[in-house]
Amino acid sequence: MNKLAQKIELASHIAIIIVAILISIVLVKNYLLPDSKAKSGTNNTAIATNTGEAGIVGTAISLPDTDWKRDDQTLVFVLSTGCHFCTESASFYKELVQKRAKQGNIRLIAVLPQPVDAGRKYLSDLGIAVDDVRQLAPNSLGVHGTPTLLLVNKDGVVTDSWRGKLSPDKELEVMARL
Repeated sequence: MNKLAQKIELASHIAIIIVAILISIVLVKNYLLPDSKAKSGTNNTAIATNTGEAGIVGTAISLPDTDWKRDDQTLVFVLSTGCHFCTESASFYKELVQKRAKQGNIRLIAVLPQPVDAGRKYLSDLGIAVDDVRQLAPNSLGVHGTPTLLLVNKDGVVTDSWRGKLSPDKELEVMARL
C-alpha cells in the first residue's frame, strides 16, 4: 500500500508541475508577447492603460481614401462599439471635438471594426461629431487595442498615440499636442 501512495503522490506532483507550466505559458502569451488576437484580425477590445501604441509612433499608416496633406494634423480615433473604455471616454472625446472646432486645423476620423452605419450611430449616441467614420480592423493600422488615439501629420506618419481610458494627466497631454 505504501508504494501505491508514493505513486499517487508522484503523479499528483507531476500533474501540478504540468498545470503550473501551462498557466505560465498562458500568462506569458497574454501579457508579455505581442497580441496574437490583433494579428489574426480579432478585435482586442479595451485595455485600460495610459500608454500608446509605442511601435506605431514614427511609422506611416495607410487609411484608404485619406489625403493626409489636407489638414495640418489628423486625430484618428480607433474605437469599437463593444468597448466600454471607449464609451467611458466619450466626455473627453467631446472635449477634443470642441477644441478642434475652435482651432479648425485638425481633422477627426473614427475607425471602427463595425460597419460605418453602426459606427456613426454609436458616435452620434455618444454626442461625438467627427469628420469621417471608417470601417477597418484596428490591427490593419498597427493598433492592438481600443480605444486608441493616433495623431497623424501631413505625411501620414503617426507622431503620437494614446491607448485606453486616459488619466486626467494624459488627457491634458493630448489636448496640449493638438
